[in-house]
Amino acid sequence: MITGTRRPLRFTPRRDAGMYGYERALAHGGFTRVAGVDEAGRGACAGPLVVAAVILDGLKVPGLADSKLLTEPRREELYEEIVARAVWSALVVPSTEIDRVGLHVSNVTGMRRALRALPVDPSYVLSDGFGVPGLEVPSLRVIKGDRAVACIAAASIVAKVTRDRIMRGLHETYPQYGFDEHKGYSTPEHMAALTGHGPCPEHRFSFVNVRARMGDGTGPREERLSRTP
Repeated sequence: MITGTRRPLRFTPRRDAGMYGYERALAHGGFTRVAGVDEAGRGACAGPLVVAAVILDGLKVPGLADSKLLTEPRREELYEEIVARAVWSALVVPSTEIDRVGLHVSNVTGMRRALRALPVDPSYVLSDGFGVPGLEVPSLRVIKGDRAVACIAAASIVAKVTRDRIMRGLHETYPQYGFDEHKGYSTPEHMAALTGHGPCPEHRFSFVNVRARMGDGTGPREERLSRTP
């Protein structure tokens, strides 16, 4: 199969087809293992990017929705059901890699790696927002896919819960930043802590708002920069 081939659906799902409409349409075309891929942490200025891929393979998950529309307890419940019953993978891209190659490259490369990490090969890939070039199976990017496609919504939940757990763990090491609350995003509280304490090794130094708060370059910030080409 030609790398990066894109094949159209046999028909476009109606708006009222529900979250499983794309997967049903693809099943009619013979694509039985449809993988959804999504990320969490793209807009954060600290912590990793987490990319997840999920194949539901006919599994229906009651209450499935975009992770951003769910409460934290409900996300955790759905996460446990997805990882117990679906085919999935989650890839963690550290802040050092984001600084080294850039956010967009990290995101697209992470999607490819998460798809390769699935225990079975997908026959079709649906991605949220961004196309994923270089695949050996057909693919389609879906705008706001995490709200429209079940397998993408499931991937968004796996990515979000995985990343939130990482950020709560980082809070234990760097409690001064409040990572357990804002998860590394540029909230006023985070920016105030960043101004007062300077960046830690988990911040993304390629981000302007982090570089602007580097202080005198001593302490852990100096160590962090020494690891960034």
